[in-house]
Parts: sequence; C-alpha cells; structure tokens
Amino acid sequence: MREYLKKAVPRPPEDDAAVRQTVSDILDAVRDRGDKAVREWSERLDRWSPPAFRLSQAEIESAIARVSVEDRRVIDYCRDQVAAFARRQRESLREFDVELQPGIRLGQRLIPVQCVGAYVPGGRYPLVASALMSIVTAKVAGVERIVACSPPTPPDTTPRGIYPATLYAMFAAGADEIYCIGGVQALGAMAYGTGTLPSVAMVVGPGNQYVAEAKRQIFGAVGIDLLAGPTEILVIADDSADPGVVACDLLGQAEHGPTSPAILITTSRALGEAVVYECERQIPTLGTREVVREAWDRNGEVIVVGSDEEAAALADQYAPEHLEVQTRDLDWYLGRLRNYGSLFLGEESTVAYSDKTIGPNHILPTGRAARYTGGLWVGKFIKTVTWQRLSREASGRVAPTVARVCEIEGMLAHKATADLREERYR
Repeated sequence: MREYLKKAVPRPPEDDAAVRQTVSDILDAVRDRGDKAVREWSERLDRWSPPAFRLSQAEIESAIARVSVEDRRVIDYCRDQVAAFARRQRESLREFDVELQPGIRLGQRLIPVQCVGAYVPGGRYPLVASALMSIVTAKVAGVERIVACSPPTPPDTTPRGIYPATLYAMFAAGADEIYCIGGVQALGAMAYGTGTLPSVAMVVGPGNQYVAEAKRQIFGAVGIDLLAGPTEILVIADDSADPGVVACDLLGQAEHGPTSPAILITTSRALGEAVVYECERQIPTLGTREVVREAWDRNGEVIVVGSDEEAAALADQYAPEHLEVQTRDLDWYLGRLRNYGSLFLGEESTVAYSDKTIGPNHILPTGRAARYTGGLWVGKFIKTVTWQRLSREASGRVAPTVARVCEIEGMLAHKATADLREERYR
C-alpha cells in the first residue's frame, strides 16, 4: 500500500554542461595563472578586488568588533559542542600493534591530513555554523594548517568583506589563514595553490552547484569530503505525531532553497492530510515564505504507507540527508533504519539543532549518497595507514606462499623478491 497525498513535480534532466564548462574555465585559469586569475574572476563575479585576499590580523579584529558579545557567546557555545562531539569521535579511533603469527607484527597508525582548506559559503544565507563544522572538526583531528575561504558580502554592503559573524566563527574555530575569496576561484586557489596561497591536501565544505562541480573536478589533485547537492529532509510519522510540528520541520528545511526536497512518510492518512493543511497554513507566516513556497510546491511529498516496516524500507530507498522520526516506537526505527546522513528521534529533536548547535556535523550526504557514506566527521581528516615488520624466520616462512601467488599472477619480478628472502632466511 502506498498513496501520495502530495507528489513532487517531476523535473526534467538538467543540462549541467554550462556549469561544468564554467567551472573548468575558472579552475584552468587559477591553475595556470594563480593569483592573477583569482583576482580576475573575483572582480568579474563578486566585484571584489582588495589589496590582499588574505585577511590581516587587524582586519580580523576590526570585523570581530562588529559582532556583539552575545553573538560571540552563542557562536562559542556552538563551537564547544561541535568540538566535544568530534573529540568523542576521535577517541573511538585507535592505533594498534598486533603479532598475528610468530614474528609477524602488523599495525595501524592514525595520521592527520597536514593541510585542509575549508570553504564557508555566503550565498542566500551566511552559514556561520558551516565554519564551525569544518574547521573545528579538522582542528580536533589534529590538522596542522587550516585555510578558510568565504566570499565577500554583496557590493551594496559597507564595509565589504566576509560577513562578520562568519569571520568570527572562522577565527574562533581555529583557522590559521582566512581569505576573502568566493566560489570556484576559492576552491581552485586552495587546490592548486597561488603565489600567495600555498596549496592544501584536502578541501571540504558545502556550497552551490558551482562549488559542488568544482569539488568534483579538483578531486584527485586534492581530497574532498563529499559532493553535496540541495539539502533534504524526510520525516517518518504515525498518528501519535503533532501535524503542526511535522509541518514546521518540513518547511524549516525547505527554506534552504527552491530545489530542496521535503518529504513525509506516514502510516496515518489523517496525519498526512493534517500536515498538508498545516503547511498551507504556516507558509504565509514565514519570513522566507517565497523560497519555502516554491520548494514545497515543487519538491514536497506526502506518502501514506501501510506499516512501519514499509515506512522504514521506503525511507531507506530515499536515503535522505536528514531523517526525522516522530512515532511511538523510536527505538524500533533506530535499530531498523540504514540509509541517512543524520537521524533525529522524537519531536524533541529537530534538524536545526544539529545544523547549528548540539554537536554532530551538518555537512552530510545528499542525492541518495547516504546509501554508501556518512557525513563529514573527524575521521575524514585522518589517514588510517598500515605497517608491517617481520623477523627473519617469519619472512623465510611466508616467502614460498608469496612466491606461489606471484607465479599464479605471472608477476615474476615480484616472485623474485620473495625467492630472494626464502633463500636468505630459511
């Protein structure tokens, strides 16, 4: 049984060729001409060409002075929560040294990436929390050098530069270098390096379709966290849920943009109908109603299913970025659900809590990528590497087996390295 009380409007396949070409042109220019290309594209796209893109200590202090003491306190609280959760994640990882057979010692080391670039977007909304999610987590992982980039405020703002609260969050999170560069040119500068910005080993952070495409194209030259598209929310609810709360949470994520999916799966037709009504009632009251209206009309879905098992199975098919459960038996869903970026159990939990404050990272997989990956976490910044050390006796004992495998594969130069050790150590 599956009934759609509201279905998303099918979107024709988008032609991404123009986006790919634009991104490629910018990245090629930055790779070939460094700072000069960064400045040209910054002037063209952002009308921004300061004497230096890297902020001086005086510029940082001047911007921070424009952030109220109370706002700094709130940002510091969020930073501390993100750091505390990341430290717990770090503690769950461990190195080891084990002797699996006599004379054969094998081990695992955890080595932080040395240098990371964090992109903090500043488009429709200045995402202060994104600075914390990427920079704080990298800092807890032990990254030695963290470069942070964010675009300038719109041309009609005075003074121009990085949104002050975002800049404070970058500073408070522990960024070692802060640059006011936006979009693709920022990712190119961090990936390939310029005369004034040495390259990094990994680039992380959310952004628009151009930023996502840039991350796709620089991957390989540097590591990335993941490719994130429009944000998503899916709510599973039964007849015990409050339709006003469910609607509020769906619309809260729809606010991100007109392409953001907001989906309800429910075992109660009455609840589904009430949520549709509540969405229509609440949208006109919202300060961002134009964006929310377009997202809900185009991408909102309400689906009635026949059982909890069917609800969980359908949610796993969607593999949403954010998955809320507002049902009687929360523990059953916690044990059953498999595919999601982050899970929110009960009406007391909501996506905004994790997006902004309570600790788990908000840089999460979208577009069904939750089928195979989780979101950004402290382990993304840590290389798990292995080592081995053998005694002479163990080396001679293993050599014949290795030699035979090499012979089966036809890799005779490999076989020679094992034969040499068999002759020397046995």
